[in-house]
Amino acid sequence: MNAAGQDERSLIMETSLVHYVEKTDLINKTEIEKVILLASYYQRNGQNDFEFTIESVCNWFETLGLHKPNKSRLKQKISKSRSFVKGKTKNSYRIHASEIQAIYKKYPFLEEPSEEILSTDTILPAPLYENTRGYIESLSKQINASYENNIFDGCAVLMRRLLEICLIHSYEHQGIDSEIKDSQGNYEVLSKIVSNALNNSKLSLSRNTKTCLEDFRAIGNYSAHKIYYNARKTDIKKVVLEYRATIEELLYKSGIRT
Repeated sequence: MNAAGQDERSLIMETSLVHYVEKTDLINKTEIEKVILLASYYQRNGQNDFEFTIESVCNWFETLGLHKPNKSRLKQKISKSRSFVKGKTKNSYRIHASEIQAIYKKYPFLEEPSEEILSTDTILPAPLYENTRGYIESLSKQINASYENNIFDGCAVLMRRLLEICLIHSYEHQGIDSEIKDSQGNYEVLSKIVSNALNNSKLSLSRNTKTCLEDFRAIGNYSAHKIYYNARKTDIKKVVLEYRATIEELLYKSGIRT
């Protein structure tokens, strides 16, 4: 994994850690209980041969903004505790297998598949979509998460879907949604919506957005319908800035953001 990939994984783990801390009420635990829970967390997200040192614990506490423990006192506590065993390397420790079982028993949610979408702000920054609408927040997180996990076709299709939703809401907010509906009152396909948006004076999109709309639609269409096509990271990366700006503009045009 390259440096960028490692940074993204690190950020996702930090996001997951925040939720873990909340669900286990870790902040209100004793010092040694905090160590047990954090060691369990990092072991679950690491490798089976995971080991840690006193310095590791200090770094964990610092990450969470907790008071840095006294190293010598903490070492004594861990050495005396039956919740830990010595690691293979010098001055390292492992959490005891029975303690891990006890944690799963006490916090059964840890073994349940989570529907939580963990992502960073690689494509759409959180301040852009937070406090908008639930489905927009969910789609935005899925766009980020799919990109971060190299699911580029999925990312492209989701980007197309969010674009379509934001365009439709913009027409609705301007009171001109009838212009993109067929004779049955159903919304037209995205290609026709984009075609209308490019020349709609009341919608009044910016020049940059008009220039990029068809590109965004095409990327999503290729991933959804082209049999021999697979999106690549470069396909999405080259439109990220313009896409972000377009979604932001449409969120204001739709009245979702004010």
